[in-house]
Amino acid sequence: MYKYILQPLLFKLDAEKAHYLTFDLIKFLFKIPFVPQIFRAVYHYEHPSLEREVFGLKFKNPVGLAAGFDKNALMIDEFSNLGFGFIEIGTLTPKGQPGNDKPRLFRLKPDEAIINRMGFNNDGVKVAVEKLKARNSNILVGGNIGKNKVTPNEDAVNDYLICFHELFDYVDYFVVNVSSPNTPNLRALQEKEPLKNLLQTLQNENVKKAKQKPILLKIAPDLTESQLDDIVEIVQETKIAGVIATNTTISREGLKSDQNLVQEMGGLSGKPVTKRSTEVIKYLSEKSNKSFPIIGVGGIHSPEDAIEKLKAGASLVQIYTGFIYAGPSLASDINKKLVGA
Repeated sequence: MYKYILQPLLFKLDAEKAHYLTFDLIKFLFKIPFVPQIFRAVYHYEHPSLEREVFGLKFKNPVGLAAGFDKNALMIDEFSNLGFGFIEIGTLTPKGQPGNDKPRLFRLKPDEAIINRMGFNNDGVKVAVEKLKARNSNILVGGNIGKNKVTPNEDAVNDYLICFHELFDYVDYFVVNVSSPNTPNLRALQEKEPLKNLLQTLQNENVKKAKQKPILLKIAPDLTESQLDDIVEIVQETKIAGVIATNTTISREGLKSDQNLVQEMGGLSGKPVTKRSTEVIKYLSEKSNKSFPIIGVGGIHSPEDAIEKLKAGASLVQIYTGFIYAGPSLASDINKKLVGA
């Protein structure tokens, strides 16, 4: 139904408008009696073999919704009925910001890909906290945090600290996002010394808490082997919980879509990232001797894609662009395949 009716209709609209229309539609549907139960019956799949314990948290299944889809924690209860084992909100910044100028989200349909240059558009961390306080589901939630566009890199650590403290009581784990290509100079924070300083500062705050929360680092797929070696070293030295591999890419290699679209600025996600993301997971897993967990994300459009990520060394996986192209059954399809159902 999704691929043959809903997707063609949504794909006739501007990509960002379609995103928010889908949110409004789901919100409306879930207010109708018994609709949440129907969605849960169709899309929710549980099995003991799917359960995972990773960085001290117990996941009902290893398939999560990646950051960027529900930036402001508007739909946690609704998405919890679609078979996910966890949901990541954000990227959140201390102050709300509109992001980059529109249009800023583009579908590359022949490549089953998306280019986005959203620019950390969000309502601010305090607004997200209020949404988190009001949620009813007990699904695990990660908080993806970043810096405001106007904050210079030398002051970036303060933005991450603000988000860390505001969210601490309301999320189960944190993700430090320094790998988006859509905030000017943000990726410079992936360099060894500034990154180590940022992560160590957050860890120092973390250990002061009565109960620590896992902190993960989200990295770009465009890093060299030398830079990935630095990531392994930094994770081990700072003792953060793990890595999310990978964010969107700035590469445009091998795309089949219209050249006007291909040349749009921003991060590319979807099928073109599948191979590189898996390579990064495998490299980190082997180089670190599996000393820290990895969440695999990037180009997961089928159960087979997810299994490849897990075999490469990922402990958990996340979907985003595949969710848009394959539809709402993707998480349950992956979970069923994992147990051989």
